[in-house]
Amino acid sequence: MPLKLSDATTTTFDNVFDKFTSEAPNHKANFILFLADKDPSTSLSWCPDCVRAEPVIYKTLEAPSDDIALLQAYVGDRPTWRNPLHPWRVDSRFKLTGVPTLIRWENGTVKGRLEDHEAHLEHKISGLLSSN
Repeated sequence: MPLKLSDATTTTFDNVFDKFTSEAPNHKANFILFLADKDPSTSLSWCPDCVRAEPVIYKTLEAPSDDIALLQAYVGDRPTWRNPLHPWRVDSRFKLTGVPTLIRWENGTVKGRLEDHEAHLEHKISGLLSSN
């Protein structure tokens, strides 16, 4: 099965997340990738770490034949993300400190996570994917 992608912003997240969690039992693994928004002038993320990590994450999660779901959650533009009261910084489920952050979501909780400084490392992504 191909990688099942969903997209959310801070305003659409609750509805998309509800659907994502209700479908979670149908997938071998479920991930949430918190990313910086794309810059409309370049079509690339304003965050250099996201630009570096995204292709590695997608390639690694698409490699197995297992059914995997990935919710891409966009944190907003740079000023929005820098706000210490950003909803995902203060959300007790996620406690984001940087982007990109890749989270393995299982049974309503964070099973594992890769922070911005390691989210581009293929062996770390593979380890998160294979963790049981």
